[in-house]
Amino acid sequence: MSGIIGKKVGMTSLFDEEGRNIPCTVVEAGPCVVTQIRTVEKDGYSAVQLGYDDAKEKNTTAPLKGHFAKAGVSPKRKLVEFKGFEDEKKLGDVVDVTIFEEGEFVDIAGTAKGKGTQGVVRRYGFAGSANSHGQKSVLRSGGSIGAASDPGRIYKNKKMAGRMGGNRVKVLNLQVLKVYPEKNVVVVGGSVPGAKGSYVILNK
Repeated sequence: MSGIIGKKVGMTSLFDEEGRNIPCTVVEAGPCVVTQIRTVEKDGYSAVQLGYDDAKEKNTTAPLKGHFAKAGVSPKRKLVEFKGFEDEKKLGDVVDVTIFEEGEFVDIAGTAKGKGTQGVVRRYGFAGSANSHGQKSVLRSGGSIGAASDPGRIYKNKKMAGRMGGNRVKVLNLQVLKVYPEKNVVVVGGSVPGAKGSYVILNK
């Protein structure tokens, strides 16, 4: 489905008609420009590549400079391909928040905040052990990780302490509460992965 690239601004809350306070996220969506058209004949699939957020010439590689020059647009920081645009697009066309309507639902993908190395209690929600009967330094321990003799190794995907966050996360079916075309801003209900100022991808 058609979509757009945006940037997470932050969170706020809105009151609906029934007086309920709804937590929501403000996203600066677009404007994006079409930088490439993928076709079945040439590329084996059909898609539209969008570019977002102007980049400096000195920070753009020579191949990308030629890529943007062919499309007749200025260099962009973020490039994303979308499949299934409802209307036909040409190089240089602008896509903005007007593709969204209030009340419809979108899927939003982004990179989650990195949490660094975390233990099993925070990483996987382990309960930990009871703080009683002389136990020491094992309250937040992961406990046994396997038998010593058979199989004599740790199984793959064992839930243990390690790096948490920093991965790609997609949140499904967030409702569009408000659209502000003059500010290129869309307000969606609920939370969106990522830190303030991070790139997000909105799909209808």
